[in-house]
Amino acid sequence: MTRPALSPEERLDALLGEVRACRVCEAHLPLGARPLIHASATSRILIASQAPGTKAHIAGKSFFDPSGNRLRSWLDIPEDIFYDTRHVAILPMGLCYPGRLPQGGDKPPRPECAPLWRQRILSLLPDVRLTLLVGSYSQNHVLGRGSVTERVRNFRNYLPEYFPLPHPSWRTGVWEKKAPWFQQEVIPALRERVHAVLAER
Repeated sequence: MTRPALSPEERLDALLGEVRACRVCEAHLPLGARPLIHASATSRILIASQAPGTKAHIAGKSFFDPSGNRLRSWLDIPEDIFYDTRHVAILPMGLCYPGRLPQGGDKPPRPECAPLWRQRILSLLPDVRLTLLVGSYSQNHVLGRGSVTERVRNFRNYLPEYFPLPHPSWRTGVWEKKAPWFQQEVIPALRERVHAVLAER
């Protein structure tokens, strides 16, 4: 007897199970493998970020740290919406915490991760209408190499599909002081687009 085809939700759930069991990079990860991804087949906004930090790794929850507070402030959405996968998916370029650089700051996402999983996951997120490209790694992957500042300043060039953003780390506070246009122009447009997508049926 032929088995009925899996629904999109069932296919995604099966793939997410594979992803969360992945141990390909474990030998290179100082805290071990703990792939973090938040997604459902109905997610409308995709946050394409860098990689989890230590707090997110420990909590098992992406952006569970001050950078998440800053990002949610930029988007003007509360935690319950941010972590509700019916609306928002979070797919880092590297799904596990990569460790620290000797000079400070986190290491880049592991290079094995995105080629292994990213396109397979995206193919099962048919309702994504806006992708937030957060930081240089996601922007370079999707758009090719370039300047984060120039892309953020010229965000309208990438709408309606993409919205480039800086990484919301504490360092961005220093950057924002040198780029007053970010709060004056980019943030209002970002909130308008995010709220419009969340309100769509």
